[in-house]
Amino acid sequence: MASAYDLIVIGSGPGGYVAAIRASQLGLKVGVVERAELGGICLNWGCIPTKALLKSAQVFEYIKHAQDYGINVGDATADFGAVINRSRGVANGMSKGIQFLFRKNKIDHIAGFGKVLGNKKVEVTTADGKKETYEAPNVILATGARSRELPNLPIDGKKIVGYRQAMVLEKQPKTMVVVGSGAIGVEFAYFYNAMGTKVTIVEYMPNVVPVEDEEVSKQLEKSFKKSGIDILTNSSVEAVDTSGEGCVVKIKTAKGEETITCDVVLSAVGVATNLEGIGLEETGVKVEKGRVVVDEFYRTSVPGIYAIGDIVMGPALAHVASAEGIICVEKIAGHHPEPLNYKNLPGCTYCSPEIASVGLTEKQAREQGLDIKVGKFPFSASGKASAAGVKEGFVKVIFDAKYGEWLGAHMIGANVTEMIAEVVVARKLETTGHEIIKSVHPHPTMSEAIMEATAAAYDEVIHL
Repeated sequence: MASAYDLIVIGSGPGGYVAAIRASQLGLKVGVVERAELGGICLNWGCIPTKALLKSAQVFEYIKHAQDYGINVGDATADFGAVINRSRGVANGMSKGIQFLFRKNKIDHIAGFGKVLGNKKVEVTTADGKKETYEAPNVILATGARSRELPNLPIDGKKIVGYRQAMVLEKQPKTMVVVGSGAIGVEFAYFYNAMGTKVTIVEYMPNVVPVEDEEVSKQLEKSFKKSGIDILTNSSVEAVDTSGEGCVVKIKTAKGEETITCDVVLSAVGVATNLEGIGLEETGVKVEKGRVVVDEFYRTSVPGIYAIGDIVMGPALAHVASAEGIICVEKIAGHHPEPLNYKNLPGCTYCSPEIASVGLTEKQAREQGLDIKVGKFPFSASGKASAAGVKEGFVKVIFDAKYGEWLGAHMIGANVTEMIAEVVVARKLETTGHEIIKSVHPHPTMSEAIMEATAAAYDEVIHL
């Protein structure tokens, strides 16, 4: 029997490592089981390195349009390998940061694959196949997710790739088909298109980024088409022939069948939970539709075993996993945390233009029969956006007409992912539209658009 802990966390992503650090702050002795890099997919193969790639693409676009700002630059070229290397360097630095935080908080990293055995025991299989057993009265499962594979789109890692391979391709493809237009799909579509790859997006639903407000979806489609990305909505990939030099992609569209030849196909059709082999069947932890069943404090059907992040119901987002982890360990430590409000979780997509949203879309609000006030402010009317040369997009807000409750906000444009937190906090504090209008926003800023859109909802807008 190896060391005993108060808490063992299996998985070190943004759910697992945050839970571990908060537990340590609360006086628990914590061990974290991780078979790969600390920080999980998010820090190493997801949120962070993709943002580094997107920043390189954005810088390249700025240089190509430098003349728009009165600056002359010679013909710029992108070093694809150097861009990839920079992204990996950023990810590695962040992972080392987690190592530092573990040392600072006296958290043990247990290297290997973790499995719950029940009876307060966890078995860890090391890289060389050795098995060790650890003991803890509390175990948090935070094993995350991976690229989901469609039967007719098997990922081979070379011609048909998932997001992980798309981050480290050895050479830049000349042509690419992206299957799926959620956050992962449109972020990679923007990156590769900006770097010079000819990109086609295939989306099964009627709109790209289908979870977003329809007006946001239409604006992104317009912006992407303007930048040279081809978009096929109401379409599905039926088969991919990889026997030749490239890929022959057969696509079923609303108008019939279409065939596209490309170098690489990126499958971005969502994620699949990592539940295999972690002891759920043996311990009797209840699972429904590929997700672990938990209560509002992330307790599973087995006492002492908890689950957070992508493997439980709710949006598969890093900040959601972190919030769940904190609530979970505070409950374990005997505190009285407030359950997470899943209706006030922001979503961000980091393509260009960026997308950020929280709460109900206009369509959802109307389907619920709510009497609403809707306000919209375009960045074309924003002084800061004009000065910065980023006039695409808008802020749209939705309020309950009777009580002034802020039901939702939907933004598309430059830096809107940095603006959405204002809405999240305001909704948490039950702020009304009139209070937003009377809160002085600095000028000139992009964030003024939130106040202006709110004023538009109440027929008080000044700059429209």
